[in-house]
Amino acid sequence: MADAQAINPANTHSMHTRTCGELRSANIGEEVTLTGWVARRRDHGGLIFCDLRDREGLTQINFDPEHSDGEAFKIAETMRPEWPIRVHGVVRSRGEDAVNPKLATGEIEVLVDHAQVLNRSKTPPFQIEDGIETAEETRLRYRYLDLRRPEMAARLRLRSDFTFAIRSALHDRAFTEVETPALFKSTPEGARDFVVPSRLQPGNFYALPQSPQLLKQLLMVGGVERYYQVAKCFRDEDLRADRQPEFTQVDIEMSFVEQDDVMSQIEDVLANAFSQVGVEMPTPLRRISYWDAMDTYGSDKPDTRYGMTLVDLTDVFAGCGFKVFASAASTEGHVVKAINAKGAGAWPRAQIDKLAKTAATFGAKGLAWIAFREDGSVNSPIVKFFTDEEMDELRRRMDVEPGDLVMFAAGPRRESDEILGGMRSHMADALDVPREGHDFLWVVDFPLFHWDEDGQRYEAEHQPFTLPHLDELHLLDEDPLKMGSCTYDFVMDGFEAGGGGMRIHDAELQLKMLEFMGFTEERARAQFGFLMEALEFGAPPMGGFALGLDRVCMLLAGTDSIRDVMAFPKTSSGSDLMSAAPSEVSLAQLKEVGLRLE
Repeated sequence: MADAQAINPANTHSMHTRTCGELRSANIGEEVTLTGWVARRRDHGGLIFCDLRDREGLTQINFDPEHSDGEAFKIAETMRPEWPIRVHGVVRSRGEDAVNPKLATGEIEVLVDHAQVLNRSKTPPFQIEDGIETAEETRLRYRYLDLRRPEMAARLRLRSDFTFAIRSALHDRAFTEVETPALFKSTPEGARDFVVPSRLQPGNFYALPQSPQLLKQLLMVGGVERYYQVAKCFRDEDLRADRQPEFTQVDIEMSFVEQDDVMSQIEDVLANAFSQVGVEMPTPLRRISYWDAMDTYGSDKPDTRYGMTLVDLTDVFAGCGFKVFASAASTEGHVVKAINAKGAGAWPRAQIDKLAKTAATFGAKGLAWIAFREDGSVNSPIVKFFTDEEMDELRRRMDVEPGDLVMFAAGPRRESDEILGGMRSHMADALDVPREGHDFLWVVDFPLFHWDEDGQRYEAEHQPFTLPHLDELHLLDEDPLKMGSCTYDFVMDGFEAGGGGMRIHDAELQLKMLEFMGFTEERARAQFGFLMEALEFGAPPMGGFALGLDRVCMLLAGTDSIRDVMAFPKTSSGSDLMSAAPSEVSLAQLKEVGLRLE
């Protein structure tokens, strides 16, 4: 026992000898000192019990006036929830009738002989326990109390363990951790920059990095060869459950490599890190091309743990009487596609009609559907336009059974895919379709460009530094939207958990790509001149990857918001309710940096 205590971190420079989550029946008879917060206090008329909580768990402590000294029992009579206390006593069995199977420490208790109050607490605004139904705004306002809850402490520990495992896996593979600046030049990469005024150079601004993208490419030019960083990134964009204005990514770059080298190395690192937190990731991972993912699942980050895949019915309805379908079927680049939501065909008509509003959020102008009722009847506003032969083929292609609901999208290929992909995800949630375990895969070969209707220009699908398929460079003048790129996204459970690609390492090609996206040479060199110049000094072939650490930890923790795995997150409006940030600054501070408010 002495040897075990000697290596226990709890015994190293601490006020306690054991934590509240580690004691078991094997410790019976041991003298211990515990510290923690009073979670619950129960007065049984002469005996006082308390659940003492720390970061590791709960231990029941027992104050018996025949065993505890007088001061300890007075403390037990007056202490209240969330008071931090220190107790000394002996570990003993609770007895068979008193065992609490819900607690890891449920077979034992500590009989207290001495106690000390370390501080007092006001009544907390919510219960410090798991499963509370307190509004998130209240939890964020008192985040320091929320973090005391066991499930929150466990999530932070999981994040720490996974981050350590990633670092260890990269270090073991000869990657060098390099910090890059948090104050840098504004180089827009797809989202708005957070800008920081310079006091020493009035009228000039730094930007907080959206990612270390350009800097890690410069590290490759500098010969680092294998770089990584657990990097803080900043993007001033609209927020949602899996997005924050500041977030963390594990940033990785390699040089003198080809695409398969990077992907294989990343797979090894991830598999190793996941295994350290008890999750198996079989390798090699499946690879699905971008268009296969879109055409089959309606998403470039598909969750493949369930079916409801998209089916192309363009040929079935090419000559049908429903003009919307017939028009799409006869237009190049347009499709008629459908999904089958099994079980939803039994929904009431009013409930099905409401799905049109959901489809509208994914870009649909309406939603065509056919409900196959369990009694064998068919209900739909469009079924009258179809022949028996068309309906028979629809049933065959869609594997229709009584109780099914078939939903359609007709129009441009990508838009139709996205509409049905959104509905696929929505219906899986609405029907509570089971999704067991974790789902890992690569989506590869993204288009190099997409057309920005608002700006009336081509924009990079990933980023302007992505290497195109070199055998497709002739398409730049012929059909740019058909150009592919050397890209790969890591998808986990239907989320883009990470992504990367090979980089352009030729200065002439990089300038050509920027000019194609609307940059003049002057503007390109003004924004990216340091990179353009670096590429002229023997830049090696390079490629990299960035893992969304917050998002992966969210999925590992089984929660649906990255706020649950961040210590001090912002709300969806970008506010920190605890510190009341963002807040006003004084006129003197503004004057120092040469700014004034209008």
